[in-house]
Amino acid sequence: MNERLRPRDRAFLAMDSATTPLHNATLEIFEGGTGFDHARALALVADRISYVPRYRQRLLQVPGQIANPVWVDDTDFDLNFHVRRSALPRPGTMDQLRELTARIVSRPLDRSRPLWEIYVIEGLEHGRVAMLSKSHQILVDGVETVDLGQVVLDVHPDQGPLGHDDDWQPRRTPSPASLLLGAVADNLESPRTLVQTARSGAGAVQRRTSATAERLGQLANVFSSGRPTPTSPVLGELSQQRRIVTVCTDLADYRTIRRVHQTTVNDVILATVTGALRGWLMTRDEALHGIRKLKALVPMSVIDDELEATQLGTQVIGHEVNLPVGEVSPVVRLLQVSYSFNGHKETGRAVGAQRLTGIAGFAPTTFHALGSRVAAREMRRGYQVSVTNVPGPQFPLYAAGALMSESYPIHPLLPGHALSIGVTSYDGRVFYGITADRNLVPDADVIGQCLLEALEELKDTATDVRPRAPRGRKKSSAAKRTTKSATAPKRPSASRPKDGE
Repeated sequence: MNERLRPRDRAFLAMDSATTPLHNATLEIFEGGTGFDHARALALVADRISYVPRYRQRLLQVPGQIANPVWVDDTDFDLNFHVRRSALPRPGTMDQLRELTARIVSRPLDRSRPLWEIYVIEGLEHGRVAMLSKSHQILVDGVETVDLGQVVLDVHPDQGPLGHDDDWQPRRTPSPASLLLGAVADNLESPRTLVQTARSGAGAVQRRTSATAERLGQLANVFSSGRPTPTSPVLGELSQQRRIVTVCTDLADYRTIRRVHQTTVNDVILATVTGALRGWLMTRDEALHGIRKLKALVPMSVIDDELEATQLGTQVIGHEVNLPVGEVSPVVRLLQVSYSFNGHKETGRAVGAQRLTGIAGFAPTTFHALGSRVAAREMRRGYQVSVTNVPGPQFPLYAAGALMSESYPIHPLLPGHALSIGVTSYDGRVFYGITADRNLVPDADVIGQCLLEALEELKDTATDVRPRAPRGRKKSSAAKRTTKSATAPKRPSASRPKDGE
């Protein structure tokens, strides 16, 4: 019997459109000199795909749509269609790679086939090879299916073929009559299924309608007041094209700031994002115009007996954080962000970075997929930007013997949301992947530069400063120096961030 698409996944599918293709992507860069190319990547995926059987299935609609679609084996499955070869022209710079990545992630997936693609991109500088993977949001739920990226990476460079289930044969596609009979039987057996099916589609339409009404209200506010509304710097009507920005920083910098200010690495990352958004807004015509905070949704891993657990034993929920972009002092921004997480930490449900990365089989790509699902599900909460920070392994990983040196998460944009930010720590560095609408945020690269400046600003506050003492009435000299550094001109830095400690 074929598995039916879950109601909540049906809602995601209804939300998917040409302007909001709901696929998650990951851009990974591998060192050259190992002979890693399209042929080896194809062989690697062929060897591992049996561990994620959903990647060889497609969705089949029920006649009359009286029930949710079902997952069926793709009888015409062609691995060469899904694992594609591409190349950059010389000199193969990161700017060229980001532009190609933006064009690829802007294109929706073919719904008549399994909902994933991998692009092996050759011609990168210094002989490196990039691998860009796309998986639809409904494909990876962490319960039935994990991300393909979780099974193609190895801890050892000399890992040989696993050879699991090489003789896969697709099951026969059910006929329209059998689909109808199955739908009727499901509806009779569980009338709730029929109600959920209707609600899932209607709910997605309602969310999109509400979002549109909200944007129109904000636009009316602009015309009536004669100046930009303070609540919509990252909201608007999306185009079909994206911009991708990648930033690489050092994890050691975050740990130093964390130690000095007695916070967590996750707090430091959120404070860095806050400082970056503040700097970006100040370069635009908005000049903040009274904007003091941006409401962010931050998916977090928890353990909760009342929620459905993933294959890795945790759940992911959305935590609201008001990013204090109107605050001048980088230290105050950090402390405000840290305070917003205190209540969540005190519940005892939060899963720390070290514990999370210690879970057997943990992969950041799967948790990023779960984070984007949470962001889509929680749109009704009216947040303005999503920031998903997933700690990764602090040791090298390999694909077919090639060392993975960089890994950038690329999250989809949701209806009306012009910006999303993904963060992954890996092997001593922190990688930011920024997805922006090409028309609404044409200056997305400025956000990347502002990330480096915001991190540098926080690093300056941790230089020759003792750890924070309990708060008193008198302002310390360290705090005075901090205030002074917050108003000093920023300078670019070549560092890197991330981890969720």
